[in-house]
Amino acid sequence: MTLSDDLNGCAALVEQGDPDRFLAAMAAPVDARRVLFPLYAFNVEIARAPWVTQEAMIAEMRLQWWRDALAEIAEGGPVRRHEVATPLADVLDRASAEQMDEAVLARRWDIYRDPFEDAAAFDAHLDRTSGHLLWAATRALGAGAEAEAAVRQAAWAAGLAAWFQAIPVFEEAGRKPLVDGRSEAVRALAGEGLDRLKAARQARGAIAPSARPAMLAVWLAGPILEQAKAAPERVANGSLGVSEARRKLSLMAASMTGRW
Repeated sequence: MTLSDDLNGCAALVEQGDPDRFLAAMAAPVDARRVLFPLYAFNVEIARAPWVTQEAMIAEMRLQWWRDALAEIAEGGPVRRHEVATPLADVLDRASAEQMDEAVLARRWDIYRDPFEDAAAFDAHLDRTSGHLLWAATRALGAGAEAEAAVRQAAWAAGLAAWFQAIPVFEEAGRKPLVDGRSEAVRALAGEGLDRLKAARQARGAIAPSARPAMLAVWLAGPILEQAKAAPERVANGSLGVSEARRKLSLMAASMTGRW
């Protein structure tokens, strides 16, 4: 199997498991996709690992496999042959590999039914999943340290929007996804996400032009968070979302203008 085959496999995996990020990656330049698709495919793999089995030990083993692969990448030596891990090794340096290991550990929350201890624990979870992923993508595309705060603010907002959309699935599976699920708390949380997104947009100039295609992945955060803030009950009843036409048109606009 060639690298091209691996990238095609990664793209197919993302298209099936994370269609929003797939569209965002397809709106990016071809060279950027060689970075984005392995990262997004990796994220699909670790996100679904706790959900493909009801056996906690098996889920832990699936996540450990990825921890071991990331350790190989971080060490810079031979990396196990795998459709996703192989191209991922060409994307991550040691620092990003170590942060992706934290993302894998964060996914252990999905295996069990323990609630978040407090708001700080929830905040950290979004940063270690959505934040680490977007920062790894932008770093691999040339973002410097001066961009990290803006990238993580935008990623937190996007992660929260996706989290809100997944609430019914979490609750049906017996998870406790929010520290405080009252309408007023959900509204305040959505407001915080919008504030973070606004701050990130104000600092978008700190993100190198070569890295900006990765930021397309946050293009739906604003509309989803605005819906949650205006009508928190939509989080619980699973009615958050935008039409297919609006999704594609807004992504096209973000791609053309760079204003995510």
